[in-house]
Amino acid sequence: MIPFSDEELYEPVSESLKVITPMLERDGGGIELLGIKNGVVYVRLVGHCHGCAASSQTLKFGVEKQIRNDIHPELSIVNIPMGQEFDITKI
Repeated sequence: MIPFSDEELYEPVSESLKVITPMLERDGGGIELLGIKNGVVYVRLVGHCHGCAASSQTLKFGVEKQIRNDIHPELSIVNIPMGQEFDITKI
């Protein structure tokens, strides 16, 4: 069980994503934090990361690993593709 509320996680997750963002930007991509609910971090890959064949690997072994190491090992990450609506209140 994650001992933090979603609100408490927002700033640490945002800071953790800043660590991984330069790696994504070097390849012409990026990441947007959309929200957090029940320990699940919702992001959107943008730029060259959107639609990249390696994007699932980037999420699992790059982004998720970073936030788990920095914050809590039970956090998970979900990519919401560009063009897909996202409303955290409906999750």
